[in-house]
Amino acid sequence: MSKPIVTALASYGMSGQVFHAPFIEAHPGFQLKYIVERTNSLSAERYPLSTIVRSFEEVLNDEEVELVVVNTPNQLHASMAAQALLAGKHVVVEKPFSITVEEGKEVMRIAAQQQRTLNVFHNKRFEGEFKTVRQLIQDNVLGQLSLFETHFDRYRPEIGPKKWKEEDVPGAGLLYDLGPHMIDQALVLFGWPKAITGDLQKQREGSKVIDYFHITLHYEQHDAIVTAGMFAQGPVVKYLIKGTNGVYTKYGTDPQEALLKQGVLPTTYDWGKEASSQWGKITNTQGEESFVPTAAGTYMDYYESVYQTIRHGAAQAVRAEEALDTIAVIELAHKSSEAGNVKLSAVR
Repeated sequence: MSKPIVTALASYGMSGQVFHAPFIEAHPGFQLKYIVERTNSLSAERYPLSTIVRSFEEVLNDEEVELVVVNTPNQLHASMAAQALLAGKHVVVEKPFSITVEEGKEVMRIAAQQQRTLNVFHNKRFEGEFKTVRQLIQDNVLGQLSLFETHFDRYRPEIGPKKWKEEDVPGAGLLYDLGPHMIDQALVLFGWPKAITGDLQKQREGSKVIDYFHITLHYEQHDAIVTAGMFAQGPVVKYLIKGTNGVYTKYGTDPQEALLKQGVLPTTYDWGKEASSQWGKITNTQGEESFVPTAAGTYMDYYESVYQTIRHGAAQAVRAEEALDTIAVIELAHKSSEAGNVKLSAVR
């Protein structure tokens, strides 16, 4: 293997602790040199070989650093990614890639100018349930589709404690938190839609941010619905897909995130074990049911792709252009919702 990619993590909040640091540390192609913690030193015990720094500028000023992971609050993603690129670093930036399309385009321009890779962290492409759904659609198991739905519903009726997620600031709220992942999945499966309809609401008492969305991407022969809210109780469907050959339903979510939050490490667990216990179901046109095993999730594949892109020029697993499309859909959904949930032509 080539020389490890010297890497810096811009924040050690939940995403740093769960989605980034464990995989950077576990992958032999990376060296986690710096972790930015402005006041705490939470990472010291788990990553004693990494250096804690108090400012982003310390990371950018070290010429040895090749890759910077920007996983700070949403409104900072584009500006900090641009800073890192201008300092000559490759970048992994958390979703949402940017708050506006114009902002994202500027970051992409800088990446091209600097000849550095710009990678967006749409890790839910590597969840087992999405991998399974993608294969079913590629294999035309359900025939011609008439409806695709993906849900991320939960029961959290109270305003959360994380102010940067709940205050009325750019990029806050459920739409920018979960929306980019869910929209990205629809775009990966079906491409750019013909039209978009958006219904965006603030449903919780006292909410300052969008906490419910129902976005429809209209295609030639079917609709794709992405929706999430805070008032669902009991088992809620994750995927519902209707086709001429039957209906696929899937409940439950990929186990990777929950296990990582429990402290399970990427290299010390059989990730397929949990996935094999989760099944989707196909009901055919005669009403007969068959069960579909769920593929194992593979978050590590994301960082393997980043390594291969930087060291060997391989194609990126998630291109910035694709991530920018999710922001374009969000902008159109806002316009549709403000106009009374009207269907808008999806012109790019």
